[in-house]
Amino acid sequence: MTSAKIGAVKIDEGLRGADRPEPLLELSGVRAGYGSIEVLHGVDLVLEPGAVVALLGPNGGGKTSTLKICSGVLPVTRGEFRLAGQVVNGVEPSELARLGVCSIPEGRGIFANLTVRENLWIATGTGVGLAELEEVAYGRFPILGERRGQLAGSMSGGEQQMLALSRALGTHPTVLLLDELSMGLAPRIVSQMYDVVGSLAAEGISILVAEQFARAVLPIATSAALMLQGRVVKTGDPHDIENELSTSYLGG
Repeated sequence: MTSAKIGAVKIDEGLRGADRPEPLLELSGVRAGYGSIEVLHGVDLVLEPGAVVALLGPNGGGKTSTLKICSGVLPVTRGEFRLAGQVVNGVEPSELARLGVCSIPEGRGIFANLTVRENLWIATGTGVGLAELEEVAYGRFPILGERRGQLAGSMSGGEQQMLALSRALGTHPTVLLLDELSMGLAPRIVSQMYDVVGSLAAEGISILVAEQFARAVLPIATSAALMLQGRVVKTGDPHDIENELSTSYLGG
């Protein structure tokens, strides 16, 4: 792209405007790596408006790197990354965030040495006011209102994940990227978190979620893709993939 700003205007119209025939997010033949080491070898992936795509596979398969492409953190070396039909190779993560692409990385991405309220304030960089962010956060997760002055690092893993989700939701995302939402959480909390994700999808947010323990996300997924060794090797109905694939890929 010769001008990210000009391209962003066109993309913004596509993301937040009327229905379009193009997928909301699409990777076509994407290759990427770290230094001289290529880790993605021609990834093809489609996220339709309102869909929940579960990106499955073992550690090292390329799931996190794929999400980094979609958030703009990892550059595309070959192929195309598209939003609403527009190629956005090279667009900065901050610009993608302003277009409605929000990412919750593995490990939640919160600031442990800041309070809940200060963590929400960090998200105002996308242009949303603190009052609005707090309204969203405390309305969906009242426990965060009680913890607003508490250091985020001193909260439970589930509460930290609530905070990470709240920071994302307060920016009113069109696309939500989730990496290993279940990491470090008790099964009961994982179930609660994915109930929230399911409700977000019902509200119209398109979601791409990478998850090693696939059975946590499959009940809310509209489609699934299996990644092995930097490639998407199978896509289809979540239940069909669950039945066909080895449990060593799907996890417990």
